[in-house]
Amino acid sequence: MKQIILILIASFVLTNSYAQDTTSIKKVIQNMFIAMKNSDTVLLRSCFATNAVIQTIQSTATGADVKEAPLQSFLNSIGKSAAGTIDERIVFDKILINKELASVWTPYQLYIKDKYMHQGVDSFQVVFTKEGWKIQYLIDTRYP
Repeated sequence: MKQIILILIASFVLTNSYAQDTTSIKKVIQNMFIAMKNSDTVLLRSCFATNAVIQTIQSTATGADVKEAPLQSFLNSIGKSAAGTIDERIVFDKILINKELASVWTPYQLYIKDKYMHQGVDSFQVVFTKEGWKIQYLIDTRYP
C-alpha cells in the first residue's frame, strides 16, 4: 500500500512539475510574439539567451537555403515596425522537455497590417537559465 501511495505522489509531482515547465516555456514564446506585435524590443530581448541563434529556411529549386540573422538585427527590425503591424499567430503543437532543455514546435501564420503574408513552422530550442526559460535557437520555415 505504501508503494502505491509513493507512486501516486511521485506521479503527481512529476506531472505537476511538467505542467509548470510547459506553462513557463509557453510564456516565454508567447511573450516573444506579444513583443513583436507591440514592437517592444525590451520585452523581445528578454525572451532570448545572450548568444541566441535565429535562422530561417528558404526553399530553393535545388533544396533549402538556411539564412541566419543576428539577434540584434532581428530586434532592430521589430523596433522599426509600428505597434500592431506584425501579427504572427501560432499553435503550440509539440513540447518536449528534458531537464533544462525544451524543444517546441509551433505552426504559424504571419500577418502584416492584417494582410496574410505566409505560413510555416517555428522550431524553438529553449534552455532553462538562472533568469528562467530563454530562447536559445529559433529556426522557421516559410511557405506562401
